[in-house]
Amino acid sequence: MVVRFFDHIDPTTLEQREWHLWVLALSVILVLSVGLMLLMYPTVFSNPVVISGVTLRKSFFAFCVLAVLLMGYLIDRQIVISHLRRRIIEEHEQVIRIRHEASTDLLGTLPGLDHFRDRLAMEFRRASNTQQPLSLLIVELKTSREFSETSEFTTALGDAAKVVTRKLRGEDSVYLFAPGVFGVVLPGVNATNAYRVVDRLADGLHDASGASGRFSFNIRVLNYPEHAATAREIEEAVRLSLPPTARPTPVNASAAVSSRVH
Repeated sequence: MVVRFFDHIDPTTLEQREWHLWVLALSVILVLSVGLMLLMYPTVFSNPVVISGVTLRKSFFAFCVLAVLLMGYLIDRQIVISHLRRRIIEEHEQVIRIRHEASTDLLGTLPGLDHFRDRLAMEFRRASNTQQPLSLLIVELKTSREFSETSEFTTALGDAAKVVTRKLRGEDSVYLFAPGVFGVVLPGVNATNAYRVVDRLADGLHDASGASGRFSFNIRVLNYPEHAATAREIEEAVRLSLPPTARPTPVNASAAVSSRVH
C-alpha cells in the first residue's frame, strides 16, 4: 500500500519533484563531504599514523577539491538539463502554433455554404439532365470536452479537413458549412459507392482523432435520386445538420437521410 502510494505521481508535478530530488541529492553529497572533511581535519593536522606530512595534507585538499568539483558538475548538469527541457517545451509550443496556423489557413480556404448552394444547383441540374446520381456527405465533428475550449479545437478540425480532402477524387469538392460541419459533393456517385467513401473517410478520421480521441464524428449520406428528389430537399437536410445559431433561412422541404454514426 505504501509503495503504491509513492508510485502514484501527478504528471503536473514532475518538474517540481525532480527539483526536490536534485536538492536532496546535492544536500546529501554536501553533508557527507563536509562531515568527512571535519573528520579528516584533526588527523591531517595532528600526528598522523600511516601517512605523514605534506602527502596527507595534499590528499586532504585533493579530496576537498574533488568534492567541490563534483558539486559543481552536478549543478552544471542540472542547469544544462533545465535549458534543454525549456528548449524542448518552446519547440513543442512552436510546433503546436504552426499546426494551429496551418489548420486555420486550411479552414479559411474551404468554400462556405453560399458556394455550396451554387455548386449544388449546377451539379443537380447536370445530374437530372443526364440521369446521373449525385451524392452529398455531411461530416459532423464533435470535439471532446478537454479540447473544445483550446486551440486544439481548430487543429483537430484542420486535421479532419486534410483527411476528407485527401480521400476524395479530383472532381469532388469539400465545403465548410459551420465549425465542425463539412459537406462533400460527390458527382456521379450512387448511394452504394457513397457508403464506400464513408468507410474510407471513417478510417482516416479515426486515425486523425488519435488515441486521445480528440473528436468523434457522424457521417450522413444524402443521395439523389434515392434520398432526395429536389435540390431544396438536399439544402434542407444540410440546414438541419447545422447548429441552431448557424442555420440559414429554412427551406420548405423535407429529406430522408440515411446515416452512419461512428
